[in-house]
Parts: sequence; C-alpha cells; structure tokens
Amino acid sequence: MSAAPIRPVRILGLDPGLRRTGWGVIACEGARIGHVAHGVISPDPDLPFAERLMALFEGIEAVVAAHAPDEAAVEETFINSNAQSALKLGHARAMALVVPARAGLPVAEYAATVVKKAVVGTGGADKTQVAWMIARLLPTAGKTSADAADALAVAIAHAHARTARRVA
Repeated sequence: MSAAPIRPVRILGLDPGLRRTGWGVIACEGARIGHVAHGVISPDPDLPFAERLMALFEGIEAVVAAHAPDEAAVEETFINSNAQSALKLGHARAMALVVPARAGLPVAEYAATVVKKAVVGTGGADKTQVAWMIARLLPTAGKTSADAADALAVAIAHAHARTARRVA
C-alpha cells in the first residue's frame, strides 16, 4: 500500500487595512513556494464602521473557505501618529487575526521590517521594491496591487520562518 502524496502547506498572508485588506495564498513544500491566489477585500467606504468590519470578516472568511489554507500570517501594525487611524487599523487587524483563528488555523504575526527583509533583503524596502520582488518570486501571480503584493510577502516571510524553525 503506497502512502498518499503529501499536499504542500498552504499559507494565507494578510495585509490588514480598513479600506483595503490584501490577501495572498501560497503553497510551500520545503523551500519551494508557489502562488495559489491573491486579491483585495475593499469594503464600501460609505458603510457604517461596524458594517465595514463585517465586510472584512466575511471577505476573509470567504478566502479561507475558497483556498483552504493550513496556516495564516498577518502583518503587524506599524505605529501611526494619528491615534484615530491607528485604532481603526487595529480593528481591521483584529478581523485578520480572528477569522483564521476561528477557522482553526495557527496565526503568526510579522513586523513589516521582517516581511520586507524576507522578500527584498532589507527591512527598509518600499512598496515598489516589494511588488517587484513578488513578481520575481511568484511569476505566475501576474500583476498584483500593492496590498495583494504585501499580503503575498507576509505569506513568504512566514514560509521562510517555518523553514528556519524546522532547520534549527
């Protein structure tokens, strides 16, 4: 009796935002990564705040249902000088943490500098450099928005961290 083939681990990366939450799913097998899907969840800005959060919740829930990730990774919030904006971003980030956890997925968090370093090689990279590297690392992804590229970068950072943890 032969063993069933092992499915590559699917990682959902999320770049939370109240206006635009980027998401990306990659498959990783050892050090090899491949693109599965990506997109952006954009709640209607005219909706009341609670309904925008619900739209994010439902959008992320639909991504989890459609792509069956095994693990999730979320970009940590950077410090914002505008307290009101930081608080709203925190609410969006909560949706990105709660939905995968509710689905039973382990959820990791990564600072933006860690994500940039994993993909570009420097923690000070800008969005253009991240998007350029995503196009090189995941050529089948095609053209991505900045939010989706950032989400794919979060997933890649998690894939690298998983590999490093296994080797250590």
